[in-house]
Amino acid sequence: MTNSLDFTLIQNARLLTPEGSRQSSLLMGAGKILAIAPDLLPPRQLQCRMVDARGHWVVPGIIDQHVHLTGGGGEAGFHTRTPEVMLSQLLKAGITGVMGLLGTDGMTRHVASLFAKTMGLRNEGISAWMLTGSYEVPTITITGSVRDDIAFIEPVLGVKTAISDHRASQPTIEELIRIATQARSAALLTQKPGLVVMHMGNASSALAPLEEVLARSDVPAGHFLPTHVNRQRHLLEYGIRLARTQGVNLDITSGISPVSGARGAVKPSDAVLEAQEQGVSLSQLTLSSDGNGSIPAFDKQGNVCGLTVAGFSSLLDEARDLSQRLTLEQAWPLLSSNVAHRLKLSHKGHIALGYDADLLMLDDAFDVERLWAGGRLMVDNGQPCVRGTFE
Repeated sequence: MTNSLDFTLIQNARLLTPEGSRQSSLLMGAGKILAIAPDLLPPRQLQCRMVDARGHWVVPGIIDQHVHLTGGGGEAGFHTRTPEVMLSQLLKAGITGVMGLLGTDGMTRHVASLFAKTMGLRNEGISAWMLTGSYEVPTITITGSVRDDIAFIEPVLGVKTAISDHRASQPTIEELIRIATQARSAALLTQKPGLVVMHMGNASSALAPLEEVLARSDVPAGHFLPTHVNRQRHLLEYGIRLARTQGVNLDITSGISPVSGARGAVKPSDAVLEAQEQGVSLSQLTLSSDGNGSIPAFDKQGNVCGLTVAGFSSLLDEARDLSQRLTLEQAWPLLSSNVAHRLKLSHKGHIALGYDADLLMLDDAFDVERLWAGGRLMVDNGQPCVRGTFE
């Protein structure tokens, strides 16, 4: 944990703030951003590390809201289950906050284990949260209900389910509405987001189940977050329509791309630009990695014919590509402040006074030079200087 008497003064930085970019200095201490001004001096008679950020951007740390912390996969046999995430994997990718979830495998992976991994990452130095549930319906929980998991287990911010996928439980509209109303009830009581994250598969039904849920229930559209919407062209087009007409938010997966061999996928940065060009506000869009999840390919008979593991570097790769068409002020919130807003993290996602000191120092090539999580230096000169317990 960060020593409350340790201070760091970053000088000569190009800060990305809510008001735009500015050349300034920043003082952090006790895990918080304490001051932002052009000519800050170190506090007197106190230990303070000085960092010259000349020629570098200093931006909010990445919050990756879709990570298989305890591993995923398994579609090609037990030997294809992907391993748990290690802290250094997240740090090297610029991630200072992460939300974990389960995937296809709700049999050998468990929500209780996900809780343990989430709390373990907190102990190792980064912010972490989780979703209850998996692809399965009835939903797998810890307490016995979606509502109680969200209400009584602090890091649980919502629930995961799956639609339009041959690996899903093919939930009815009534079952989806029941899940959503439980999440909303818990959200009202706790002021958590009560997210219903919907894994999207390749089926032609696309987002039709969500559209019917919205038509037949009073649960606001803001509770739903369809993810992987760029995995197929027809799915992206359906998502863009719902975003424009119903106010649905969309999560685009940086790890699902034709560049990484995902057949039929739309490149994530292209999906963002296409949505924007068709009238979707950038505030409705987020990018997440699907890190440590598997990316299976199926032949026409439904057999697995290829399997890769999603990494984390794709987030910065797509941000780099977006910066060729958008300003950094437009592109970076998809990795930071938009996510913080979606997760109701009022102290995250911005460089502003009183916010958590979760910061990245990037060079012009979008490579991570330094990373601070809660004010603690965890990446220095591009390499993790803090590692997980068993690394």
